Amino acid sequence: MTFTPTRRSILGAAALSVPTLALASCGGGEAERNAEGKIELTMAAWSIATTPEFDVIVDGFEAANPDATIVLKEYSADDYDTQLTTDLSANSAPDVFPLKNLEQYFYYQSNGALADLTDQASSLREDGNIELDLLDLDGGIYALPYRQDSWVVYYNKEMFAAAGIDEPDGSWTWDDFADMAEELTGALEGTDYQAKGAYMHNWQSIVQSFALAQTDGADLASGDLSYMAPYYERLLAMQDAGSTETFSTVDSQSLSYQAQFGTQKAAMMPMGTWYIGTLLAQRESGDADEFEWGMAPAPQQTSGAGPITFGDPTTLAINAELSGEKLEAAQSFLDYIVSEDCSKALAEIGITPSYFSDDVVDTIFSLDGMPDDDLSRTSFADTQVEAENPIGEFTNDIVTILEDTHSEILTESSPVDVALTKAEEQLDNEGLTA
Repeated sequence: MTFTPTRRSILGAAALSVPTLALASCGGGEAERNAEGKIELTMAAWSIATTPEFDVIVDGFEAANPDATIVLKEYSADDYDTQLTTDLSANSAPDVFPLKNLEQYFYYQSNGALADLTDQASSLREDGNIELDLLDLDGGIYALPYRQDSWVVYYNKEMFAAAGIDEPDGSWTWDDFADMAEELTGALEGTDYQAKGAYMHNWQSIVQSFALAQTDGADLASGDLSYMAPYYERLLAMQDAGSTETFSTVDSQSLSYQAQFGTQKAAMMPMGTWYIGTLLAQRESGDADEFEWGMAPAPQQTSGAGPITFGDPTTLAINAELSGEKLEAAQSFLDYIVSEDCSKALAEIGITPSYFSDDVVDTIFSLDGMPDDDLSRTSFADTQVEAENPIGEFTNDIVTILEDTHSEILTESSPVDVALTKAEEQLDNEGLTA
């Protein structure tokens, strides 16, 4: 198999020394069973010691399939795609491997790295408890999700009470959110809390992906970025009002969103549901304070819309080179990761799984430290989730350009309209628009 790296992968590879992985069996061509007579699969992973989800899904599968075993192969969390691309090019990649998000999905599939799972996914399409539409690539499915995070607003119930302000009711627009952040900032000055009304992290998705998800007809590859303008103008106004830390402060001081909310430096914070497990663990370890908190749906651009939010699935793909017993074992493994049993096991450690049923939602909300109000449950389990960025040939390159645009706007180096026009011209000049 010849794998053509993406532009980002080529750039990253120049500065990265990629270790050679010693794989028990690559590509399904040799030693279908190990010395114990088990079918052995290798699986890519990252930060294994601090990412318990990998052991959870492997242990659950092996318990249900004693004839198979899975060996985890650790990659760098920061350079995962670069290293995986290198191993795919060398035909030495693991048998199954996660895709962190949808940004690289097109490239892996178009280069023939992913086994076609369309037939395997057909029955899942009929099951309302799991969402596959985000993974549809020209009618085909080439990876299956084991988790499906989405963005919500975390809020500190005790700060709202101290400020004498009503908690979110699930109907907020982004203008309401901005107004509330300013009101909270002022009201909290007379309390024991030294906090801002909101914390907006410095990722581009916090502006661009909400704008894309919540704007009818918006298309990242259309060459028209004007739909992002009101979202940027609003955030700039929040920075000027002092109701959130500025982009420059977040960047220069390397502020962590976990500390900003977990140690009560902000009353509200838009963030993905992956933060649930982190917050619960940090409360237990003492790295986060203990306080009453909740979740509200992502605010909307217009009143009465949605709730529409965004979030990419985290998926597992099968190496397209697999065949025979190893391919069958890999397919069984993917059947397991989309099952209710696997999702309940992930929910038990605070991970947002891919299979949503009442039992799964009950499992995660039964964890110690979780909120117990209806709005938090609805925000977690009942929203329309759009892709963080759409699947497409040029998505990775477009996102790279828009990262610079994001920084340029929020550091106030250029006015919003000037920066967006400049980005539109660059996308057009580089042939990245439809």
